[in-house]
Amino acid sequence: MKSFNKLFTLSLVTLAVSSVAHADVRINGFANFTGGIASSEDTLYGFEDSIDFANQSLFGLQVSGDVSENVTATGQIVTRGSDDFSANFEWAYLTYAATENTSISIGRLRMPLFRYSSSLDVAYSYHWVVAPASVYDVPFNNIDGVRVDYAGYSGDWEYGLQFVVGNVNNEFTLGGQPGELTINNVALVSADLAYENWKFRGVYAAGKVTFDIPALDAPLGQLGQISSDFESKLQAVDDSGVFYGASIEYDAFNWFVAAEYTGIEIEDSFYPQEENYYVTAGIRAGKWTPFITYEKSDINRDPKFVGDIAAFPAPLQVPLTQLVVGIQQSVMSENNTLSVGTRYDLSTSIALKADITKFTNDINDEEDSLVRFAVNYVF
Repeated sequence: MKSFNKLFTLSLVTLAVSSVAHADVRINGFANFTGGIASSEDTLYGFEDSIDFANQSLFGLQVSGDVSENVTATGQIVTRGSDDFSANFEWAYLTYAATENTSISIGRLRMPLFRYSSSLDVAYSYHWVVAPASVYDVPFNNIDGVRVDYAGYSGDWEYGLQFVVGNVNNEFTLGGQPGELTINNVALVSADLAYENWKFRGVYAAGKVTFDIPALDAPLGQLGQISSDFESKLQAVDDSGVFYGASIEYDAFNWFVAAEYTGIEIEDSFYPQEENYYVTAGIRAGKWTPFITYEKSDINRDPKFVGDIAAFPAPLQVPLTQLVVGIQQSVMSENNTLSVGTRYDLSTSIALKADITKFTNDINDEEDSLVRFAVNYVF
């Protein structure tokens, strides 16, 4: 799958470059130079108790050009400090403008999961230093597939619909352990509505999910020696998963308030039901935008399949319970975060930001704080 994706992306980029060789090429760039320091030795969002300027910094270039009257090629290269500033093609796709209201894109695309999905890496586009991790920190932002966009008006309402199908393959970290995530046969639909000062959004996606986490091989193997049925239940191999979300925003120009909610469910696996949300508000006073944000992340549900253990002989119930619960607890978490910060618009393309964040682990009541500052610009 990886080799196919690389070949697909390379072929698409080659086509795009060759096609726009004699056409106007548009180049846009963006950068986030972010520094931060945490209050303890515990890592918070990748920051520790010594100042770090690389972890959440990035630089990106987006190149687009008209292949024909109705076809546009787009590629986006991003270098991230968290990845030693290695350059990666995150977007590479062709877009066909079928009508004034409808477009069809094919290639490696950003999934329309969130309110700020399309501009997630362009921190200049929002008031935070970094978008709320409780909601936006997911390992499946990009997809190899097809997206259909439709936009229009109905009276005073403005609306947009997006349909996406494709596959996701990405490295990720779960419960502090590295692994690989594969989501096949993804189908996603999202809708955006705007009316005067209001904006509404909803999204629903489904796919077949597989987790490959080497650290879980040993406990799953032990579970399989006792019950292959339970091993199969807890493994996440081609299991049906869903993602859903909603957001609402009221923007009165000199002040705003917004909230966003997401959930993830993979029923036939060890992964608990996940719910996340944030609420944010801010005031625009000239070039200043002070804001406050509260976030909540809950991946701490009652362990699955525990009731099924009662059907086993008594000598097997204790080891089964320990393994079934232990595997699920390894990925459980529950926390809340409060951030206070400000944005200062130095010019029409440069923003200075700073925030102070307090993070609380609700499971063990541990707390940590983080101070961040950033320069965001677009060109």
